[in-house]
Amino acid sequence: MLALADALRRRDGGLRITCLGTARGMETRLVPARGYDLRLIPPVPLPRKPTVDLLRVPGRVRRAVAETRAILEELSADVVVGFGGYVALPAYLAGRGARVPLVVHEQNALPGLANRIGARLAARVAVTVPGTPLHRGEHVGMPLRTAISTLDRAARRAEARVEFGLDADRPTLLVFGGSQGAQTLNRAAVAAADVLTAAGIQVLHARGPKNTSVTVPPRPAGSAPYVLVDYLDRMDLAYAAADLALCRAGAVTVAELSAVGLPAAFVPLPIGNGEQRRNALPVVEAGGGLLVEDAELDADWITGHLVPLLTDPVALTGYARHAAAAGVPDADDRLADIVLDVARAGRVRT
Repeated sequence: MLALADALRRRDGGLRITCLGTARGMETRLVPARGYDLRLIPPVPLPRKPTVDLLRVPGRVRRAVAETRAILEELSADVVVGFGGYVALPAYLAGRGARVPLVVHEQNALPGLANRIGARLAARVAVTVPGTPLHRGEHVGMPLRTAISTLDRAARRAEARVEFGLDADRPTLLVFGGSQGAQTLNRAAVAAADVLTAAGIQVLHARGPKNTSVTVPPRPAGSAPYVLVDYLDRMDLAYAAADLALCRAGAVTVAELSAVGLPAAFVPLPIGNGEQRRNALPVVEAGGGLLVEDAELDADWITGHLVPLLTDPVALTGYARHAAAAGVPDADDRLADIVLDVARAGRVRT
């Protein structure tokens, strides 16, 4: 959402952009910090299974739609853009009722309920992953922050490796499992630490702020470093430092890695509806990464698959090239074009 807002603002600083959110979401902190107006509406969580709470949904939807429609009319909105989630469904219904055209963007390979409904009402529908089963979906990619979408990994590599205390010329594995870390990735990477560093491979490993018990003994003098951090504030520099990533396959992660041309071994979350596996498949099938199931990831898998790859510069270069070919670094501008076209067409019809 914020990457799109930034792209729209670059086109026209006079555009009025208002973000919708809920009082319990991270948008209460992130949106004002980026300089955008935020209006809050009641959340409408949709139960995944039939429960008593399901009976309360219609009333919650009516209230949220009414409040959202009042905001749209107050702002004289020209277009509503939704990304799914608790806020999107009321916004889609309110926009339809107020005759404000809609644009839907779906980040995951498997769309959620809000976007499946919104796609039927929208003027245009954009998707991140090719083949996403969404009505009239156009492959646009994932809008990304410019620090990532404009990253030149080769140009920033030396700076990045100095930043993290890594050697300048060793093959480098980046391990991360999201902001909180991932136990499976932590266990496997730490168990493979001796094999990795003995092969001359250095590691930058974000274990997660709650996983301080995850440790690696100091490496011998002259050995490849194994750098453990709780959290990576500068993902752009982490990507620049690395030659290969070992990570989950969330939609943003997959989009960022392919946009910067960093190949990865993707380890989809073993829960949910399988969307993470589907997120990674286009990049893997293009030759830009590997896929390993959570239950299969261990030190032996890293030894057998990642060590040979990281010590083969020609193979790594090929994977990086294919990863970049699968990426869409200008998705923010592509989506901005769609949003502005729909807004202009709506004004003409009015």
